Amino acid sequence: MDVVPDADVEAVEAVDDVFLTQGAVGDGMSIQRFKIEPGATVPEHDHPHEQIGVITAGRLTFVVDGEERVVGPDDTYVIPGGEPHAAENRTDEPVVGFDIFSPPRANPDWQE
Repeated sequence: MDVVPDADVEAVEAVDDVFLTQGAVGDGMSIQRFKIEPGATVPEHDHPHEQIGVITAGRLTFVVDGEERVVGPDDTYVIPGGEPHAAENRTDEPVVGFDIFSPPRANPDWQE
């Protein structure tokens, strides 16, 4: 069993006010923690990985195919691999959550 202590991992500012922390990476999946500050936007992007997540604090607005979906605390979601998506924190509170990727998304280039 591998353990990745949160204190040992540094957050990366992927885009302005969007912080990602790479967690454990296995053979079939990986996990990352995210914190999105008020007013921050994750630009539209896609990747081949299926993405399943949970919001632990705050409310995040996803934009997928022009449709907006607000996801709040304890809500879970899935984004199929290859599907373009964006996210915006339109609130006055930070959004915190976790994303699980399959296949693993270890050490991604956050600027892609």
